[in-house]
Amino acid sequence: MKRTTKGYLGVDAGTQGLSLIFADESLNVLGAGEGSYQMVAGLAAECYEQTPADWEQALTSAAIELRSRLSAANVEMDVLAIGISGQMHGEVLADNEGRSLGAARLWCDSRNEAEGHELTERFGVKMPKRITAARWLWTIRNQPDRAARTAHLTTPSGWLAYRLSGQWNLGIGDAAGMFPIDQATLNYDKKLLADFDAIARSAVGGEAVRPLRELLPTVRRCGEDGGTLTPGGAALLGLPAGIPIAPAEGDQPSALVGSLIAAAGEVAMSFGTSVCANSVGDRAFKGVSPAIDHFCAPDGKPINMVWLRNGTTYMSTIIEMFGLACGDESGDAFTRLMPQLLAAKDDCGGLAALPFMDDEPGVGVSHGGTALVIGLNQHNATPGNVAKAALLATLFNLRMGADILAEQGFLRSQIILSGGLTRTPELGQVVADAFQTPLSILEGGKEGTAFGAALLAKFRDKTITQTAPDWTAFLASHTSGSVRRFTPHAAAAKIYNRAYDRYRRLLGVQEQLQNALR
Repeated sequence: MKRTTKGYLGVDAGTQGLSLIFADESLNVLGAGEGSYQMVAGLAAECYEQTPADWEQALTSAAIELRSRLSAANVEMDVLAIGISGQMHGEVLADNEGRSLGAARLWCDSRNEAEGHELTERFGVKMPKRITAARWLWTIRNQPDRAARTAHLTTPSGWLAYRLSGQWNLGIGDAAGMFPIDQATLNYDKKLLADFDAIARSAVGGEAVRPLRELLPTVRRCGEDGGTLTPGGAALLGLPAGIPIAPAEGDQPSALVGSLIAAAGEVAMSFGTSVCANSVGDRAFKGVSPAIDHFCAPDGKPINMVWLRNGTTYMSTIIEMFGLACGDESGDAFTRLMPQLLAAKDDCGGLAALPFMDDEPGVGVSHGGTALVIGLNQHNATPGNVAKAALLATLFNLRMGADILAEQGFLRSQIILSGGLTRTPELGQVVADAFQTPLSILEGGKEGTAFGAALLAKFRDKTITQTAPDWTAFLASHTSGSVRRFTPHAAAAKIYNRAYDRYRRLLGVQEQLQNALR
């Protein structure tokens, strides 16, 4: 006999697919479903697009799979609220009737790099090429007919929220990935909006251009009204209409929530193909740094993000190379070689590495492909030393951005580690030592952004059914399974400091090395 269980739905529309989880009122995840979609085929190398209808189909497929798995466990959902997370910085265009105007350009589409540099220079505020406003300026200039038909501009999570609720709302974190937020008003910066409109008008020779503020979704903070499930949205999910929806958020703010981070000084650090270190601030960052991007936490607090394009790919490539050299074709090289990395001395036997498999804007590397190891001799040429040097090179790139934040007095009190490195949790000690900061790995962190979306759904539900709790206290009242903690070791930190200084000197000649390899 099935038991009816009250709980929360968490949606995460990522770059490669969509996941959906159902968690009970205590945020125990009871089931999950997945849906897939592809990039639009046949585009140029720098172009990345997806079709919004594919996200909707993936949502329906994920909901069917979720219900099937819950049914097998004799669980029937009673959904109290829905949370939505999605890949940030996309450009989804819709007309006056709310119809999609074709494929959406994604965060990784680089056609508007020049517009990002232009807006940064004009605004005096960091406008990375990923930010939606830079995409929109490119569209105005290069697709004026499409721009003229646009009545709504949103992100992937904003689109799903619209299809479920019929409202053009967006969480403040995802909204900050579209256009800068004024920390005084916790809304889009009015002065910069006027500046943007002036640039847009000049871009089309004085022709009428709809003000950007009229196109952008309404900014909402966590706990505020994100609408309710419409009959059309209910059909997509197979649920009854009327269920409250939390303001849709971006994947980075949702990842912060999933790591239970809300207080200033806490850092969410995720390692994968790319690396993100998001830290909560108690004030806005001053000036512009190529290493630091800016958005907001779901409650509006400023977030500073150090982002690396070159994440664990270099280390992974080396480990796989050694695995193949040893005849390991099972794909299990990590299991065999990670103990050697962990056993390697902190100075890697004197080895140093540059990890650039691709460009790295934050540290001024405009040409990728300078991935190398130096200092090899007959004593230190071991897989463990080489793999550890590769990992430290990535950590040092990340630390350079963290040092810029430290120079402005931003705290770094704790790191919450997630992503690929947590498959070998002992690596948490290396990260803690390299950053000289206590580090934790949460057991429940593997659910990531979808878990964060479920937490946002619960917070929305609590603001409806009782007096709104404080956001920081709300997150602090939750757990994510067992926690593994690492305290920095002073001796290792001292060695890593010397290696870090050496690495920065090596980075200084990277351009010469790149030119020599041409």
